[in-house]
Amino acid sequence: MSCMNKTVALNPQEQKRINVLNEHLRGDLSIAQVAALLKCSQRHIYRLKASYRERGVEAMMHGNRGKRSPRRISEEVRQQVSKLAQGKYAGCNQHHLRDLLEEREEIQISRASVRRILQEEGILVVQPAKRPKHRLRRARYRQEGQLIQIDASPHNWLQERGPRLSLVGGIDDGTGKVVGAIFREQEDQEGYMLMLRQVVEQYGCPQAIYHDRHSMFPTRRKDATEAESVEEQLQGERSTTQLGRLFGQLSITSIPARSPQAKGRIERLWGTFQDRLVSELRLVGACNLEQANAVLQEYLPRFNARFAVPAAEAELGWQDVPAELVLSECFCLYEERTVALDNTISYHGSRIQLLPTGPRRHFARAKVCVHEHFDGHLVVFFQGQALLSRLAPADAAQLRQAAQPVLAEQLTLAASAGGEAEPAAAGSASPPADAAAPLPTPEGATTPQRRTKGHKPKAGHPWAYRGKFAQVT
Repeated sequence: MSCMNKTVALNPQEQKRINVLNEHLRGDLSIAQVAALLKCSQRHIYRLKASYRERGVEAMMHGNRGKRSPRRISEEVRQQVSKLAQGKYAGCNQHHLRDLLEEREEIQISRASVRRILQEEGILVVQPAKRPKHRLRRARYRQEGQLIQIDASPHNWLQERGPRLSLVGGIDDGTGKVVGAIFREQEDQEGYMLMLRQVVEQYGCPQAIYHDRHSMFPTRRKDATEAESVEEQLQGERSTTQLGRLFGQLSITSIPARSPQAKGRIERLWGTFQDRLVSELRLVGACNLEQANAVLQEYLPRFNARFAVPAAEAELGWQDVPAELVLSECFCLYEERTVALDNTISYHGSRIQLLPTGPRRHFARAKVCVHEHFDGHLVVFFQGQALLSRLAPADAAQLRQAAQPVLAEQLTLAASAGGEAEPAAAGSASPPADAAAPLPTPEGATTPQRRTKGHKPKAGHPWAYRGKFAQVT
């Protein structure tokens, strides 16, 4: 019984066996009582008793105690996983690392095994726990296509390899499927239109869109905080935005969210993408906008196959595109203009000449709609009919504005060549050589350039006082 003095870690079941056998050896319990307490046969109690007398406490321990399992992951695989987690797949979470090991390295192990290996190597990154908040889970929409949540996520997606980008995307509320996404230089209405066109062309028109309260989205009257213009007061409604006009054409209901938590499905999507998609972009080596979009379109089907869930109802909720609509004329920018007497319109600093179309010879004082497509070309519509147009010749103000940088360059070259020019002799009819050289005429751009800043009058200008007085009254 000398082995009983040896310190050994025992589990509760083994400790119970030792206590019961000690009571039996003291004569307090019979073999039948010991068998009843340990829930085994009397014959097995005799075997335990004999082993206990011979080897002491160690006889109560399981025979495999301290031995490695024959199903243990090999040391070679463990070293390979540890090396990949610290090198090629550094920064990936445990679930993503398990997926990458199975997809790219043909290593099939469970997430728990990945965690144990990382723990043993001391490279497990533990995320700090956030303070819990009481939230109520909203039920999903029952059909795919009934509601999609859209938003943009500005983030350092390319890390140090490229510029900071914004990911514009939409997720279906019923299935959690990412139905459209595109990288943009910044969050803008063109990005939302391009993303929504992906959705419409692949699936159809959603019944409703859940979005934040950005000014590019339509706002309801009770939610509007800005003062209404005179035209809006006469019409009885606020002027719609470009996206609001597009939603109306496609019969999509616009729903603004009152908090980020209200559209938590897409907010959680950004958290997942900022972990997994950043690693995918790094593994491919994407360093610009075009490469990032190529990786994104290749990754979305794999992401949906991994994380999408079936809808409660198999019937789809997508709507068909109205037959009278042309998608290329819907997904563009609309602006209204009034035609001048010379059949021209002004569009962001450029003049567009309208040509006679059909039976109508002129369009003076008519209201026309300019469609600016994302590739830069313009189409002018009057009462649903496309008009022939071209870029009008530059007027005097445009010529003077274009000549100013050329004249400044000529004066700089003259000063660097021979200093200040001497004044011409009285009565001399021949001008200096530099003055005789004609100024180059500006080349007309094929597409008008948008003016970034408007003209601001000086503080002492009389119109400034008039405008101030008009605001006060």
